[in-house]
Amino acid sequence: MKALVVYYSRTGNTREVAARIADELGCDIEEIHDTQKRTGIIGFIKSGYQAARGKDTVLEPYEKDPSSYDLVIAGTPVWAGKPSVPISTYLKENRSKIKKVAFFCTYGGSGAEGTFRTMKEILGMEPIETVAITEREIKEDTCDCKIEPFVRDVEEPFREPSEPR
Repeated sequence: MKALVVYYSRTGNTREVAARIADELGCDIEEIHDTQKRTGIIGFIKSGYQAARGKDTVLEPYEKDPSSYDLVIAGTPVWAGKPSVPISTYLKENRSKIKKVAFFCTYGGSGAEGTFRTMKEILGMEPIETVAITEREIKEDTCDCKIEPFVRDVEEPFREPSEPR
């Protein structure tokens, strides 16, 4: 299986989870960069507002072509119960190039279900697996108990019948 972990991270939480997933899978990873400034309290407020409204953004050019991968694992922070604007934009721009997808999100309190539902609607396909990881699980370094089963489950459809689990 050739997989790509693609993610956006405003604060670093999603970046940390993306790196762990890519390391576990031994696959490529790419961070999506927005052309809009999203730092500080103003960036936080603007980001939530744009996500709630379903707005798009202009992304910096990315290096990896998702059509070159069997699986794209898309990761995002939850913004106002939705995926981040940069990841929503990426999924819209690449929906015809993605063969299979899995989702992960990081969040502070709630909104994972709505985030995954929106990502599924954007792509028009079911993810093979999802995982939601809280900010607390990241800070307390307890998220591996969610990441390891997620990785195992995303590998399953691509595993040869003779390969051990």
